[in-house]
Amino acid sequence: MIAIQILKLSIILFIIPTIVGSLFVKVDKGAARLPFMWISGQILLWAGFQCICVPLILLEKRFTMVQQLFWIYTGCLLLFSISLHFGRKKRRIQNFQVIEGTDERKPHRLLWIVFWALLALQLVLAGLMAYEEGDDAYYVAISTITENADTMYCKLPYTGGTTGLDARHGLAPFPIWVALLARASGIPSVVLAQVALPMALIVMSYGIYYMLGKQMLGNRNKALPLFMVVIELLVLFGGYSVYSAENFLLVRTAQGKSVLANIVIPFLLFLMLLLLEKLQKEEGAGAVYWLLLACSMAAGCLCSTLGALLTCMLVGVIGLCAAVCYRRWKVLAPMALCCAMPVLVTVLYLIID
Repeated sequence: MIAIQILKLSIILFIIPTIVGSLFVKVDKGAARLPFMWISGQILLWAGFQCICVPLILLEKRFTMVQQLFWIYTGCLLLFSISLHFGRKKRRIQNFQVIEGTDERKPHRLLWIVFWALLALQLVLAGLMAYEEGDDAYYVAISTITENADTMYCKLPYTGGTTGLDARHGLAPFPIWVALLARASGIPSVVLAQVALPMALIVMSYGIYYMLGKQMLGNRNKALPLFMVVIELLVLFGGYSVYSAENFLLVRTAQGKSVLANIVIPFLLFLMLLLLEKLQKEEGAGAVYWLLLACSMAAGCLCSTLGALLTCMLVGVIGLCAAVCYRRWKVLAPMALCCAMPVLVTVLYLIID
C-alpha cells in the first residue's frame, strides 16, 4: 500500500510536470533538458492551481470542485504536450536530454560525488529529523482539515471549529495544494508535508541552482560542480536565523514561504538572466517565454500573499534596468502583462483586508 502511495506521488510530482514542461522547450536552447522541463512544468501547474483555487475559495465552494477542475486542467495540458511532442518528432525537432555532458576528469567527478553525497545527507535529515515548526500548527492543520472536511479556510485550524471565510490566507492557497496531493496519493497531509514533499522540493531547488550556475558560468563548466557544492554548504550552515532562506529550505520546506524563497524567486532570476542574454544578442524572447514568466509570477502568488509584491518588484526592477541599458522599451509591455496576476491578488487583498 505504501509503495502504491509513493508511486502515485512520484507520478504527480515528477512525471506529470516533466511531460507538461515540454511545452516550454522553445524558451531557450537549454530548455530541452530534464531539470528545466520538470521545474517549468511544475510552475505551470502551480499557476493553473492558483487561477482555479482562489475564485472557488472566495465563492466558498467545496475542495472537491477544486480537485476536479485541477485534474481536468492537468489532463488537458498532458494531452496538448503529448500531441506537440509527436508533432516535433515528425518534424525531427530535438528531444529532451537529461543534462549536458560533463567533464569526466577525476577532480570534477569527485566534486559531483561530494555534491550528491551532501544532497543525499540533506534529504535523509529532512526525512528523519522532521519536527513540528511553529507555523505548521496553522498550515499543516489547514491541509488536514481541507482533505478531511472538504472545506477551504472555513474552519479554525487550531480548534477545528466553524468560522467565517479566511479570505486573506485564501489568496495564497499553497496548503490546499498540499491537501490535493494528499488526497490524490493517499498519504496523510501531515506525513506528506513533513516527510515526502520536502524530498521533491529540495531537489527542485537545487535543480534551479544548477540552471543558474549553467547560465552564469557559461562555457566554464569546470566550475559548475564547485558552485553546486558551495551552494550546498551555504544551505547547510545557513541556520544563523530562523528567518533565513536556508533555514526555510531545510526546516519549513513544504510551507509556501519556503517555496517562494527557494524555488519561485530563484527561477524568476533564472528567467531574467535568460531575458538579459537575449536582449544582449538582440533576439526576441518569444511568446512561450512570456507565458512561463507570467506563470512563475502566478506561482509566487500561490505560495504567499507577499509573493505578489516581491515578484513584481523583482521583475519590474530588472525589466526597467534592461530596457534602459539595451534601449529595448518594447520589453516593458509584456512585462506589465505578466504582472496581471500579482496586481489582481494585491487588489483583492486590499479589498478583503
